[in-house]
Amino acid sequence: MSSQIPLHPPHCIVGVIGGGQLGRMIALAARRMGVRTVIWTGGLEAPAVEVADEVIDKPFDDPKALQEFCSKATVATVEFENIPRETLEAVAAQTPLHPSPHAISICQNREREKNFLKQHGIPHTWFAVISSAADLATALKELNGPGVLKTADFGYDGKGQLKLKGDEDAEATWAAFDAPRAVLEAWVPFEKEISIMVARGADGEIVTYDPAENRHRHHILDVSVVPANITPAVALEAAAIARRIAEALDYRGIFGVEFFLKPDGELLVNEMAPRPHNSGHHTLDACATSQFEQQLRAVIGLPLGSPRLLTPVVMLNLLGDFWQSETTPPDWTPLFSDGEAFLHLYGKRRAIGRRKMGHANLLGVDALERAELIAAQWLEASSQ
Repeated sequence: MSSQIPLHPPHCIVGVIGGGQLGRMIALAARRMGVRTVIWTGGLEAPAVEVADEVIDKPFDDPKALQEFCSKATVATVEFENIPRETLEAVAAQTPLHPSPHAISICQNREREKNFLKQHGIPHTWFAVISSAADLATALKELNGPGVLKTADFGYDGKGQLKLKGDEDAEATWAAFDAPRAVLEAWVPFEKEISIMVARGADGEIVTYDPAENRHRHHILDVSVVPANITPAVALEAAAIARRIAEALDYRGIFGVEFFLKPDGELLVNEMAPRPHNSGHHTLDACATSQFEQQLRAVIGLPLGSPRLLTPVVMLNLLGDFWQSETTPPDWTPLFSDGEAFLHLYGKRRAIGRRKMGHANLLGVDALERAELIAAQWLEASSQ
């Protein structure tokens, strides 16, 4: 079966590797389009199973699960990147997988990601690969200033990161960090953090969404403001860089590119996500085509949809600390009373710590002020 031939519904079954909230929203978009889905959970907690047509609730290293998945899916994609490369390659050998194992593997490892950016002349932060205390000592001397030590694999939402002043004892720091390989990055004094969603279709067509301005709380995305408060020149540059990355990866699907915006207007790529992204959730209610429908269009082989922003929007992450208890959500009345706010819950049963439980999209030019007021009410109520 040629991967260039559109697999029009209802004859298409999209296999999704991973069953988290992104898989859930992909499956919901697929239902609306008349596309069937099969979710392979990997044996992890999987809120996507409630809305999928079929579920394979087995580990990613289970050969029977692999055969079952590939026999049912006519085309496959991923909803998170931390999937063993061997599993990705095994799926791709039997079923068209978009994005490719190569693209996913680059984005799932900081060392490969940074080297990719360097190789292709994409602006990025200074970095050094660390595999020993001696490497760290040399890198700290070369950096001669503050930096961030990050695990090479499996880091997200601030996990696996340690900020360094630059004068630390390398031997003690490396021993305490307890990782086989890491990347030391220069600490960037940035003005804003922005991100952009870009999609590349089966025919090479590329579309980009308006950049989002991202604000974090406890190292986890708190709100995304769209459009970002940046100059048109910066927005165009972000889109151009995202396009270059998509072409260099020979990418197919949607992905997010996160940037540091320096005070002088320079953009530095911080991270890439080979999938729908938290900062693209606003597209569900504020864009002509959501990031999840866009992913399906690209994976299936349909023409890409318009990324046009229909209204200013703020995406508010609903973290577990808004909940009054593990099983008691906040009072949704302020949100529903807003009139231009939309609630998206992920079906997770327990609100543990700052777990991502859902998000809300608030529309309009004053959306940020309204979002902050509602969030403050919830936090106050949860602390009582």
